[in-house]
Amino acid sequence: MSTFSGLTTASSAIAAARRGMDVVGQNIANQMTTGYTRQRLETSAVGAPSVYGRFATGEQPGNGVSIDGIARLGDAVLDARVRDTLAASGYWTTRASASAAAEAALAEPTEDGIAHQLSEFWAAWQDLANAPDSTAAAAAVITHAETLAGRIGDAYRKISDQWSSAHTTAATTVSQINALASQVADLNGAIRDAAVSGSSPNELVDQRNLLAQNLARLSGATGTVEPDGTLTVRIDGNAIVSGADARAIVVSGPSSLEAGGGLTLTWATDSAMTVDAVGGELGGLLAVLAPAGDGGVLAGVAEDLNALATALAASVNAQHQAGVTTDGTPGGDFFSIAVGGPAALGLGVVPQGRADLAVAAPGGGPLDGANADALSGIGNAAGGPTGLWSDVIARLAVSTAAEAGRASRADSGAIAAVSAQQSVAGVDVDEETVNLLTLQTAYQAAARVLTAVDEALDVLINRTGLVGR
Repeated sequence: MSTFSGLTTASSAIAAARRGMDVVGQNIANQMTTGYTRQRLETSAVGAPSVYGRFATGEQPGNGVSIDGIARLGDAVLDARVRDTLAASGYWTTRASASAAAEAALAEPTEDGIAHQLSEFWAAWQDLANAPDSTAAAAAVITHAETLAGRIGDAYRKISDQWSSAHTTAATTVSQINALASQVADLNGAIRDAAVSGSSPNELVDQRNLLAQNLARLSGATGTVEPDGTLTVRIDGNAIVSGADARAIVVSGPSSLEAGGGLTLTWATDSAMTVDAVGGELGGLLAVLAPAGDGGVLAGVAEDLNALATALAASVNAQHQAGVTTDGTPGGDFFSIAVGGPAALGLGVVPQGRADLAVAAPGGGPLDGANADALSGIGNAAGGPTGLWSDVIARLAVSTAAEAGRASRADSGAIAAVSAQQSVAGVDVDEETVNLLTLQTAYQAAARVLTAVDEALDVLINRTGLVGR
């Protein structure tokens, strides 16, 4: 072994300690950086060379320390779990938000709600039945009817506007997904090049993982790390990112609630190939925008509003036609529904004054209020408009509560997954401080070894043979 081998051993120790302090400094500097994963220096002992023959001098110590690389202390399983839970959270949170917004648009059970307006409308008929000759009571019936029709129309418009807003958000989300997929593909190429060239790709992997998490939250995508270090991202079992290549998805379908139907997601390279099993926020939006028959909450509420308008007009018109006005003329339609559009938007009031109201029963006389009394009773009739609307509100309330519960549980799962990920990958300042002190002590000790070897060599080289002179 060379006489100078001790210098090599000490210098390798100094280099390793210095590199280790650089890594610790990088960790501390990025403790607040989103998506950063802590790193550790990987080293191994350099063994002693084997010497055989007559020049062998017996067992020899090793030749110092080798810097093998900088390890990224992440966990692929925990990273995948975070992506999965974020996808579930994005899906259920989107659905819960849409249900809550639809419930808020109906304003139940407040004075602005349809249920209250229905009660006021039936009460106005009862007041008119008690005072058939009252012009004020007749005006109140017409006013409450117009208010009720307007409230049903307003509720439908709010639901329609919410559908249009969700449609715009879905298109924006698709654009975001395509942009994220392209960025992940670019990072895949950079990571592969860095691995081939021997440089550390750790920071690039951190950036890619953060993008992959956002991609999973938006689309429910799953990811698989390949042997070459690239991440393959799949939606509905098909790769949207493979190596350095990315594909795009396209959303198409009706642009308004009134047009009917649901949105369709396809691949940009093959419009005949649909993307069915999509999750995340986009999956939640597509579920919200689905037709009523497929469980779409907005289309379902709109359909219920149309059904209410139709049932209200049918029941009130039938009873109004059974009565007569003050001059004995048979009653006509009380409500009208415009043809060619949603019933909720086309609901209108036909009578203009007391003379148009069929308050009396046939042959009851001008002061008879029997038919008005029968009209007021529609509100309490089994299967009537009030009961129909009560069922709608009850079902929506139950559905909204269920969606909120699922969203809460999904959020809890995502938080737990992120916490587990950070317990492994996050920077612990106390731990890094201890590591820094350890490396500092190792550096000082290695420097002391270097000084000791230097002093020994000085005696050997410069003072040998001078003893006794």
